[in-house]
Amino acid sequence: MGKRIEIRLIAAILAVFTLTQAAFAACQPGKIELATEKGRVSFDVAVADDFQERGRGLMFVKEMADSQGMLFIYGVTRPVSFWMKNTYIPLDMIFIDKRGVVKKVHANAVPHDTTSISSDVPIRSVLEINGGLAEKLGIVPGTLVRHAELPQQGAAWPC
Repeated sequence: MGKRIEIRLIAAILAVFTLTQAAFAACQPGKIELATEKGRVSFDVAVADDFQERGRGLMFVKEMADSQGMLFIYGVTRPVSFWMKNTYIPLDMIFIDKRGVVKKVHANAVPHDTTSISSDVPIRSVLEINGGLAEKLGIVPGTLVRHAELPQQGAAWPC
């Protein structure tokens, strides 16, 4: 009888450890995960979380792998706007609210265009990926997003 309890205790500890490791693996600072109707997708991301990094963004980048992107994180939820000045590649801009829910997707922003691209609503972060990928992968308003540096309290899909 003592052996059974011991085995169950070890199994329970291993289960908790495994689940904890899986959650941690899904929410590393250099990776973002999205849950679409087509399935889960993830990107390796550079994080722009200060004024200077957000100002530079992906300017002067001439190519980017489809598995990569840039995540702009703001300290407060607010409307934001972007432009494509000095940006050489078309980008999809994915506007994400404080709960980690996509609110807007601006597809195929035109390189070097200085027209303002607005979030239209208060957001907490913006994910930029190669132009056309959002449609291909099924990233639409309502898609859930998780990342280690996004707010976890009240998150629609927490880490």
